[in-house]
Amino acid sequence: MNLVQRVQDILLKPKDTWPVIATEPGDAASLYKDYLIYMALVPAVAGFIGMSLLGIGGFGFSMRVPIVSGLISMVVGFVLSLVAVFVLGLIANALAPSFGGTKDSMGALKLVAYGSTAGFLGGIFSMVPQMAILGLLAALYSIYLIFTGVTVMMKCPQEKAVPYTAVLIVCGIVAMVILGALSAMFTGGAGRGMVMGGGSSAPDVSINTPGGSVSIPTAKLEEMAKKMEEAGQRMESAQASGDTAAAGKAAADVMGAMMGGNGVPFTSQELKSWLPEKLGGMVRESFEVQSGATMGIVGSTAHATYAGDDQQIRLTITDIGGLGGLMGIAAWANMTVDKESNGEVEKVYKQGQRTLREQYRKDASQAEFTVVLENGLIVALEADNASIDKVKQAMSALDLGKMEKAQRPAKS
Repeated sequence: MNLVQRVQDILLKPKDTWPVIATEPGDAASLYKDYLIYMALVPAVAGFIGMSLLGIGGFGFSMRVPIVSGLISMVVGFVLSLVAVFVLGLIANALAPSFGGTKDSMGALKLVAYGSTAGFLGGIFSMVPQMAILGLLAALYSIYLIFTGVTVMMKCPQEKAVPYTAVLIVCGIVAMVILGALSAMFTGGAGRGMVMGGGSSAPDVSINTPGGSVSIPTAKLEEMAKKMEEAGQRMESAQASGDTAAAGKAAADVMGAMMGGNGVPFTSQELKSWLPEKLGGMVRESFEVQSGATMGIVGSTAHATYAGDDQQIRLTITDIGGLGGLMGIAAWANMTVDKESNGEVEKVYKQGQRTLREQYRKDASQAEFTVVLENGLIVALEADNASIDKVKQAMSALDLGKMEKAQRPAKS
């Protein structure tokens, strides 16, 4: 399948394209690998570029989401987009008989996947946050695409296509509200371009902007799609047999496959053990550790504050648990930034298998230093009235090697 041609066909001549899609062979893994991963990347990456690399500005005001927070948001948004398509496909399949249609799990997944094309592409407007409203308008066209597809993909009578589509869209909105709430748990011009490399079955996707670049190796996405398909097949079998417990377990496995990790974070006590009593010549004043899990997505954090004289350093260790396997997809190790303006410097670079980010003011009034370890742990230091060299020295006092080699708890 030619990706660009398929996008053009489904957008410009959907009535002619749906019959072609209906007769095409394939499975969920190939649909995700060859189409959905690229569509889902558009809003996720565009949002990251708009909020973290380019920023929001106007009337003398400017703001950018921190790189680390932006990358986490990008990963979570990307994954939840894939989750939303899968969930809505299940809903479309379950609703089909109620509107005179025929159940077809693959047909339902194709309906939602290709019908969502306009909404996904509308996400490109997130690159300029002030134009994000245009993305909503583009999403409205996806309603029409789904309307034209239900009669072909689900064998729904024409007279019931409108109510079927309406109910499906309402269910989709509810699903997106739920997934949006879940996402909130994990997110506290010239020269722009997207390039897809060739020469292999899993090309990388590279995005270049004036503020930096991101490279996404899609081989990991193929692996995720295959695991997701296997879990999806187990869920369908369990549903058909009436085993609700097994269906629930399989549904959690689908989520786990999309997360790309084993779903088990380090314990709060282990994170606490990595918070030293003293750091950078300062005494620890306070600490807090937290961990939790929702819908198979888990995570834990540890915070500590150190103070001395007029200086303060804040240490944060973040374990995104079940999302750890997505580090390769997020391409932390392939991200680069090198910026300097108004006395402020920001750099993101690679050091071995780790990725480092430093942001500081030249007058030593503020400095941040973050290290993303190979196992997905994020260690960040923020300091007031301290130079970047002092913060780096404090980071070197932490036993990062011990954190990196630590074994996650076994999955129960």
